[in-house]
Amino acid sequence: MSIRVLLADDEAMVRAGLRLLVDNEPDLTVVGEAVDGAEAVVLAGRTAPDVVLMDIRMPLLDGIEAARQIIAARPESRVIMLTTFREDRYLQEALRSGVSGFLLKVSPPQQMLDAIRVVADGGGLLDPSVTLRVIESFAGQAGRTSRAAELTRLSPRELDVLALVARGLSNAEIAARLYIGEATVKTHVANFLTKLGLRDRVQAVAFAYESGLIRPGEA
Repeated sequence: MSIRVLLADDEAMVRAGLRLLVDNEPDLTVVGEAVDGAEAVVLAGRTAPDVVLMDIRMPLLDGIEAARQIIAARPESRVIMLTTFREDRYLQEALRSGVSGFLLKVSPPQQMLDAIRVVADGGGLLDPSVTLRVIESFAGQAGRTSRAAELTRLSPRELDVLALVARGLSNAEIAARLYIGEATVKTHVANFLTKLGLRDRVQAVAFAYESGLIRPGEA
């Protein structure tokens, strides 16, 4: 079954490039193109996409608010936010809007395609360079937004796994680090996402820093 993808970018050349890239894959299909955030919301309701590739800066309705409205109306639709190095100030707000991934617009084509599949399968991801800037962003407000009390909902092992997820380790790497099976890691991830009311690993990264579980610069 083909993964349905909605493109949302105000630049025609960008949309054309994304369409060519996506439609060339046998398991991916572009179901619509939006030129602004408001149209993205309308088309998401009309085309029922599995994944929305959304520019973070859009006319009429910015990408963050458009993502928030799409996710609220259709939680099963996943949003990948396309960003640039100049848009760090939007990262925290976008994370809290419920998006499932961040990619730089200059990301390699294969990384973009892999991201669509990961997110469509229920995963979340951050471009490694974006992750570093998210960490720096949360570091700048340490102590101002604390969710530490919520950590008491988790078991010691779930806390260990969450901390390693927030540091960017894969399930296989976490399993090796903690000497447990990869299936067990997946179970712990699913458990802490449910207990904390988080959508995916992307929101888990934000939570780990907001709660003070880990801090920028820690090994």
